[in-house]
Amino acid sequence: MTKIIEVNGLTKSFGNVQAVKNISFHVEEGTLFSFLGTNGAGKSTTISILLTLLKHDKGEVKVKGFTVGKEDARIRQEIGVVFQESLLDPLLTVKENLEIRGALYSMSKKELKEAIQRVTTLTRLQSFLDRPYGKLSGGERRRTDIARALLHTPSILILDEPTTGLDAESRSSLWNTVLQLQKETKMTVFLTTHYIEEAANSDYVVVMNQSEIIVKGTPEQLKNNYSTDSLFITPIDSVNFKEILDQNSTQFIEEKTLFIIPLNDTLCAIPLLIKYKEHIASFEVKKSSLDDVFLKITKEKGE
Repeated sequence: MTKIIEVNGLTKSFGNVQAVKNISFHVEEGTLFSFLGTNGAGKSTTISILLTLLKHDKGEVKVKGFTVGKEDARIRQEIGVVFQESLLDPLLTVKENLEIRGALYSMSKKELKEAIQRVTTLTRLQSFLDRPYGKLSGGERRRTDIARALLHTPSILILDEPTTGLDAESRSSLWNTVLQLQKETKMTVFLTTHYIEEAANSDYVVVMNQSEIIVKGTPEQLKNNYSTDSLFITPIDSVNFKEILDQNSTQFIEEKTLFIIPLNDTLCAIPLLIKYKEHIASFEVKKSSLDDVFLKITKEKGE
């Protein structure tokens, strides 16, 4: 596949603080790419450089073949971005906001009307198009922000921590919109977040920590490489079961009436279940969540 974003040896410092340390990665065209990291990891600095808003010290960055720092105007035409803080006027309706933003792209009246119709359909804004932006729910605002970013038909949509401040229902609705949009348009979507569960549907994930890239791969590769299995047991008698585990030198974590035994792999649960069968009321074998994987990666690589 074609590389639509290429970052090689990127470095950026602010005084004595190195915000980005010699990072390299690429994004393939038409994919959903997730750029993860804790706060202060270097994500925002990298995004600012991609958006031509910040000059880098070393390295090379290309967006759809155009070089950052040399062809910035062309790069801006290729990118639509949804920032954490909205750029829209809360007093104007959704439609009025889109009309004003569209005018910045020097569109004719016909082109602007067609663009608004297109993004309204893509992001499903029809039911609140004439409502003031400030009266919308968090999820509706985010969908409007995405529509605004798509007005000039960019090749790449950058979502900078788009679910910050949204409730669970709004997050779910937003992600349904993003995934459907990506599926329908085959657009490249570049997501930044510190919630690794949001990267579960990504084609590829890059994780940053302390200004460096610490791991890359598909969500499945990360889970296979860093996740662990655990056996969750609810015993018939907690006090008695704890004594038996201690006597057999079986490692465990106790959480109220639940005993969690780490496993090297799923099959390791079988001999333990046979051994402690008479003491078990119920059990479950679980694989680490992506959130567990993220915490493990950042802890291991940060040490």
